[in-house]
Amino acid sequence: QTHSQRGVKMASDHQATVEREVLEIQRDIKRIGQVGEDGKHSVKFGVLFEDEKVEQYYEAIVGTLKAAKKRGYIDFKGQMLLKGAHDDVDVILVNETLPEGE
Repeated sequence: QTHSQRGVKMASDHQATVEREVLEIQRDIKRIGQVGEDGKHSVKFGVLFEDEKVEQYYEAIVGTLKAAKKRGYIDFKGQMLLKGAHDDVDVILVNETLPEGE
């Protein structure tokens, strides 16, 4: 493999990881969070960040949240969430893309 072929493979592997993680974060928000009066699931960032499964599963939870927000699956106030400073910020599942029945 040439250097550029390796780069393309790494990029596609990374893309696959991101796609898998933006689905999984939806499951985690539903698992840990609560349903609001609007019918949407939400969880405080600090609660999500400290969940044992979340801690073990994600390489970079903040990056996953940014990617999911960029795709329109979740929403939260601000551009980025930082542990401690943003523990009370709601992470809201706004556009669920999980398979039917999950």
